[in-house]
Amino acid sequence: MGWGPFQYGVQPEAASAHAPYYDALFITITLLLLLFTVGTVAAIIFFVTKYRRGTKVDRKNVITHHTGLELIWMGVPLVLALGMFAWSARNFISVRTMPDPAESTEIFCIGKKWMWHFQHMNGVRENNELTVVVGQPVKITMISQDVIHALYLPEMRAQYHVVPGRYTDLQFTPTKPGKYKILCAMHCGTQHSEMVGQLYVLTPTEYAEWLEKGGNRYKTKPTTVAEAGKQIWQEKQCANCHTGVDNPRAPSLAGIFGKERVFTDGTKRKADRDYIRESIKMPHNMITKGYENTMPVYGGTITEPQVLALIEYIKTLTPSTGDFERQDIVNSIPGTNRDNSNVDVANQGQSAGNAQFRSAEDKR
Repeated sequence: MGWGPFQYGVQPEAASAHAPYYDALFITITLLLLLFTVGTVAAIIFFVTKYRRGTKVDRKNVITHHTGLELIWMGVPLVLALGMFAWSARNFISVRTMPDPAESTEIFCIGKKWMWHFQHMNGVRENNELTVVVGQPVKITMISQDVIHALYLPEMRAQYHVVPGRYTDLQFTPTKPGKYKILCAMHCGTQHSEMVGQLYVLTPTEYAEWLEKGGNRYKTKPTTVAEAGKQIWQEKQCANCHTGVDNPRAPSLAGIFGKERVFTDGTKRKADRDYIRESIKMPHNMITKGYENTMPVYGGTITEPQVLALIEYIKTLTPSTGDFERQDIVNSIPGTNRDNSNVDVANQGQSAGNAQFRSAEDKR
């Protein structure tokens, strides 16, 4: 890093398979432009100096025509221009040819004022962040929710318009793990410059860990089974119904383990592991007396390790200890953002992209 205007490189870091070809073409065109510009300016300065008024030079026998010279200064630029066209066309066709679906990762993108939404095929969603695997071709199918945007990934040398009313595609293959920028390259309103995000290129191992966290890179890794259960409790928002005391929504689970439960059909059962497991996966089988069948069925959406972790956390609950804060009530309190994401908070007063970008920078 340098100082002032010298702190940035000539180009962003090259981090995709297409980047070297793009850079080679760009540098070649730039050098040819400099060559012709310097040559033309030098010729102008030479002739202006030599033939300026007052100089003693021979102005007789002025040459008005030279076929060879004219062929050179028309033929050489023509050949170079055709060469640049062929080279550019080859690069364009390569970058606009989408990868084989069987060998690539497909991601859907929605652009809106002023943020990016990414949807992975495995169900993970990201706002103003995109996480991919190094060496894996990526195809992004894009559409705009409002005006014309342009998804621009400088280090990937990838950019294409995101327009309302139809889908467009963009593809790249990242070659270097790291964190890169996501920008909008089409002026889209007052906060266009803040429509930014982060592109994370991970190794296969890091990507697997990221998936294990449900796409939340800031999620802490639990050190105990009960801590893992607490994370599931919070993710499923169990405290919206199961609070520290019995309430019209649902019975309290504080201190439930080992106690006798009475059901609507008059039967009774001790609240052991099997009971809690069945109540989580098939709650309609045993409905607590005084309540109706209102609990969602988690049989096909929660794994056995998750059930085990949730049971261990429920065993730790007491009326005075436990995460019983109802998120629906917290969200309804004016002026509070305790359960809001960076994007939710940002949408209330500033660019969501800018807020999340700064938040990600702060957590580095």
